[in-house]
Amino acid sequence: MGAARAGAEVTAGERGRLINVAYRLLGSLAESEDAVQEAFARWYALPRSRRDAIVSPGAWLTTVMGHICLDVLGSARIRRERYVGAWLPDPLPDPVERGGGRDGDLADRMVLDESVTMAFLVVLETMTPAERVAFVLHDVFRYPFAEIADVLGRTPAACKQLASSARRRVPDARTPVAADARTDVVRRVKEAWEEKNIAALVDLLDPSAVMTADGGGLVGAALRPVEGDARIASYMVAIADRAPGLELLQRSVNGAPGLVALRDGVVLTVAAFDVTDGRVARIWVVRNPEKLGPWAPRG
Repeated sequence: MGAARAGAEVTAGERGRLINVAYRLLGSLAESEDAVQEAFARWYALPRSRRDAIVSPGAWLTTVMGHICLDVLGSARIRRERYVGAWLPDPLPDPVERGGGRDGDLADRMVLDESVTMAFLVVLETMTPAERVAFVLHDVFRYPFAEIADVLGRTPAACKQLASSARRRVPDARTPVAADARTDVVRRVKEAWEEKNIAALVDLLDPSAVMTADGGGLVGAALRPVEGDARIASYMVAIADRAPGLELLQRSVNGAPGLVALRDGVVLTVAAFDVTDGRVARIWVVRNPEKLGPWAPRG
């Protein structure tokens, strides 16, 4: 009985880690939860004698969940071809800014680091499913290629090649922008946006900046990326003109400075920013209400 209880505690303790792995693999909180739930369902479907014989429940769960995520990534490519407009990963709030975590809040189990920034997740979307699994498991979570081979059904050498191929898709490391500097730039964007000051916005945007919006066909959003500092600034001011009473809050989005737009206490938009050389180079705007559940204000 003691061994069985210990095994249950071990597998329960794995849930947070698995959620973190799955989100980086899938970019979707709902799909990540489903993948982890399915992995646990398969674990508990095993006969007790089989579970007791597994030396590392965590490794078993990771392998099974990896298989599930691989299947989801394959089918996601087809689903996203039918998606209305651009598809962006689910934006993550900071649990501290939301007033602390609750056991039932999936987003509060996420570890916020460079591997969940919107910029990094968007790069992951350019990888093949096998490349993404190999790269995330090895480069982000430091799994050995021998274990990744069990997930992908390939040799360790082949998995190493996949990770290397994926790594080439990641932009060369840039000189990191200090957190305070990024926060200041986003604060100034917020102020210029509130003032509808196109000139100030243009000054804060890189000339080749790109804004990508995800409305999922459920709410209004630009179906194609908006490119160029002047076009983006004009677009942002046009949005402000069409949305009187909008409240902007500066909040952490996927661990980096961002903005949240509310009306009557309801979160309508979450925007993530990539700041380079003191200017905004990329803006990712998530408006799909199905992706904004974790941002609902707490009572």
